[in-house]
Amino acid sequence: MCGNNTSTPLPAIAPAARKVTAAVICLHGLGDTGPVRPVTLNMNMAMPSWFDITGLSPDSQEDKSGIKQAAENIKALIDQEVKNDIPSDRIILGGFSQGGGPIGGANRDISILQFPLMFGSLMVEKRKTLVNPANVTFKTYEGMMHSLCQQEMMDVKQFTDKLPPPID
Repeated sequence: MCGNNTSTPLPAIAPAARKVTAAVICLHGLGDTGPVRPVTLNMNMAMPSWFDITGLSPDSQEDKSGIKQAAENIKALIDQEVKNDIPSDRIILGGFSQGGGPIGGANRDISILQFPLMFGSLMVEKRKTLVNPANVTFKTYEGMMHSLCQQEMMDVKQFTDKLPPPID
């Protein structure tokens, strides 16, 4: 289902068919997941958003407190999985668009798959300073605008198939 509404609580947790040994946390972007808040870019309309967006240029003012709060919310999700006996190296964190903004820094063992977002290449370099750089994967797709494509979905499957590491 695309889009969040009041009948869809977040986080959405898929029931496990057997003992849980790993976790995948995926964050989508503006208008889909995140707490509901006014978004400056969208005439202060309240909508699901991980943090406020004031503009679409690299020099637009950043919502540092909102990004920090979003990162704390994501860290709480990760901490809950660790509390549920999921080792941090068996947690995959993925983000698309704005959902890729606040990921990283919560735990150096986390594996991160980031999809295109407006300033993805700039953000991925910052992300590599927050977690083990070998755990960060950033993909772009020639000619693809702000959407998903078949190759991207195949890359997601390949990424999740190789991670997390096997249980001894």
